[in-house]
Amino acid sequence: MRIHFIAIGGSAMHNLALALHDYGHTVTGSDDEIYEPSRSRLADSGLLPSDYGWYTDKIEPNIDAVILGMHARIDNPELLRAQELGLKIYSYPEFVAAQSDGKTRVVIAGSHGKTTTTSIILHALSSQDIDYDYLVGAQLEGFDRMVKLSDAGIIILEGDEYLSSPIDRRPKMMHYNPNISVITGVAWDHINVFPTLDNYIDQFRIFINKMTADDKLFFYENDEHLNTILSENNHLCNAESYNQIKLTDENQYQVGSKSYNIQLIGNHNMQNILAAEKVCSELGIEKDAFYESLQTFTGANKRLEILKKGNKQSGNVYLDFAHAPSKVKATTDAVKDWYKHAPLIAVFELHTFSSLNADFLPQYKGTLQSADVAVVLYCEHALKMKKMPALEKTFVEECFEHHKIKICTSSEELKEELNRHDINESNLLLMSSGKFDGMELDF
Repeated sequence: MRIHFIAIGGSAMHNLALALHDYGHTVTGSDDEIYEPSRSRLADSGLLPSDYGWYTDKIEPNIDAVILGMHARIDNPELLRAQELGLKIYSYPEFVAAQSDGKTRVVIAGSHGKTTTTSIILHALSSQDIDYDYLVGAQLEGFDRMVKLSDAGIIILEGDEYLSSPIDRRPKMMHYNPNISVITGVAWDHINVFPTLDNYIDQFRIFINKMTADDKLFFYENDEHLNTILSENNHLCNAESYNQIKLTDENQYQVGSKSYNIQLIGNHNMQNILAAEKVCSELGIEKDAFYESLQTFTGANKRLEILKKGNKQSGNVYLDFAHAPSKVKATTDAVKDWYKHAPLIAVFELHTFSSLNADFLPQYKGTLQSADVAVVLYCEHALKMKKMPALEKTFVEECFEHHKIKICTSSEELKEELNRHDINESNLLLMSSGKFDGMELDF
């Protein structure tokens, strides 16, 4: 196939481009800005555009597929030219779905824990030498790509609820039509797309109600929104709830007479593990084999990734992608619960549209409560880039309602605040979907 990517520099987009190139397709692309690591990875494969910008002469009638990224706008010149020529235009989830026809499709959805749950499943499948395709939302250790498309009979898909493309306003997960699915939980996010909680919940209702009687759904049993949806009896799928695995006092998992070490921490990850175990059982992996593989699973990139290893109680520095309220609370609670006897300094950057929205900010009330010291960073540059009004420090402080909180508006201010604390005698948790205003994470 001859495939052209509009906005090839995106995280998922460039990974898909590389995967299709490796599989033997002819791939071209355009973008008006490409950052690392996308830039170097595209350059190494000969796919980096020679010039930044949009060029209608790249859109020729013999192109088999155009894949449109979210970074492009609906008036993008290349998009308009492709529409004029009547070319087939896909969002990347729509394209991946088309390539997965006939496979056993496993979709991991939910407001949190998708990447970790998906990663655990991939790790277990690899340990059993089971061939599979995949799409995951982070770069994983031991994987060259975030996506693989081949002749494998199984595909594992991280089912994001965000929009598919500028001209396809459906959540990405709606394209995948799973045979087996997990929904980890539902907690309001993406206020710029789903302005009310009910509107957000509806996306998962639609997702569930599209599943057939032959499809299997695993869902977290303590999620009130999922329980409400599943009590409505509009669904046909075979739904089964799960809770979380329980560890021994030595933080091991027991299967019969065997004990297995678990490297992940936090109740939310114990839920993710059980969800992954349920899926792997459906795919034919025995329980012992699953937990044997889990002993060597260290987690996904920026999902409680350890930047500095201290001792058994203090001096540890963690980095996490947490940005929605439920994720921030679960991650903060996890680290404090694991290191009960040392102070926890939790740093959270407001970076997404939702987190910087004054109407949504009160949703963060109590999310940092288990931290001994809370630090919240937001930058005027991020607000300006998103064309959002300024925020007052006092308002942000009131939204979090933490007994010991510091609000910072620059990386310099954040550094000064962190220097006031003895990191070796505490544990430090850094949470953001951004880059902390460019601060070097050299701890």
